Amino acid sequence: MKRSYIGLALGALVAVGAVLSLPSCAHDQKVVSLTITPTTSTFASRVSLRPCQSTQQYVATATYIHPPATKDVTSQATWAIDNDVATMSSPGLFNATPPPATSPLGTAGPCGVADISASIPEGTGGSSNIVIALASVTVNNAANDLCPGGGKIGTLSVGVSGSGSVSSLPSGINDCAQGSGTCIATFDVGASVVLTATSVPTWQNCPSGVETNTCVVTIATGGSAVGATF
Repeated sequence: MKRSYIGLALGALVAVGAVLSLPSCAHDQKVVSLTITPTTSTFASRVSLRPCQSTQQYVATATYIHPPATKDVTSQATWAIDNDVATMSSPGLFNATPPPATSPLGTAGPCGVADISASIPEGTGGSSNIVIALASVTVNNAANDLCPGGGKIGTLSVGVSGSGSVSSLPSGINDCAQGSGTCIATFDVGASVVLTATSVPTWQNCPSGVETNTCVVTIATGGSAVGATF
């Protein structure tokens, strides 16, 4: 009888040890997507010796797994802009760049378009694994024909969701994907721009239809925007 009790006790210990030696099923929380809202905004060009006319707060939102969650990560994200038409004063808060302080009264600051990015670590695999989201900003100057809003130049912005990408002919929109590529560009007002996707997406705001992988856009004076969901 004693032997059977001893055998049962040893069996229980072996079973507990086997369970403890199994690899853990726990996972670190991981970012699976990152978005920026709004996806685009427009400012008037800053003029010297005048206060800033407007600002835009962009918000970065991360979607996680392990466990599932959606969080505002605006203050944790690393923000960047690819040219000097706008500046950031706090995380995600952008406004049009003023002209140099020594400029004569009435001098306008830079105009044009820029891509804004936000990035955060994925949460696994080290600091090199990051998730990126893109948005855009346009700075108009109606007094300058060569600026957006001046009547000759208009912007085209493309928003992509999913695993495909979009490029344009003439070039300008280059490999625009969710979180990468060039997704905003300027073209002559009235120009026809052909957007080509890597597969057939669901187009938004595409005037030429939604059943093919191409979308033809005529650039409007106030700019044009198209979405593609793969």
